[in-house]
Amino acid sequence: MSRIGNRSLTLPAGVEISVAANNEVTVKGPKGTLIKEFSPLITIDVKDGAVTTTRANEQKHTKQLHGTTNSIIKGMIEGVSNGFSKELQIVGVGYRAQLAGNKLNLSLGFSHPVAYDIPEGITIEVPKPTIVIVKGIDKQLVGQVAADIRSYRRPEPYKGKGVRYADEHIIRKEGKAAGK
Repeated sequence: MSRIGNRSLTLPAGVEISVAANNEVTVKGPKGTLIKEFSPLITIDVKDGAVTTTRANEQKHTKQLHGTTNSIIKGMIEGVSNGFSKELQIVGVGYRAQLAGNKLNLSLGFSHPVAYDIPEGITIEVPKPTIVIVKGIDKQLVGQVAADIRSYRRPEPYKGKGVRYADEHIIRKEGKAAGK
């Protein structure tokens, strides 16, 4: 029994959802439109402002798809109505970020600045040189862009320098002990 797969998703005001013949779900809302195709093993029903998913059989693979499909549709509904955002902090002396058109320029202690091309459907804000906010309607894309930016200079455990998520806790290590 899949609790997540069996839950009914209610549609907020201003959000429309339609399912095509090939299980292609289109979700339209005030922030934009998302389209995704799902497995034919999962049946997606839209009735009276609620979305339900049912599986075709009891095989392990189908059970796995059931909860995943329901969660992805929930993310699509939330994305077109509210949107998603991830905040990154840049820690280190001289480490900073700045927007230049459709690029994010990062100074992360390398001999050269790192230029990150912002993908379509994503907006990036830099309220301070040490804070980067990634926003968009596609939950997966927002997370991937934030992970890509973080991967240029992951936080190191000794001083904590690097790019980290705002809610991330870095476990610090003690440096070398002085010789006796």
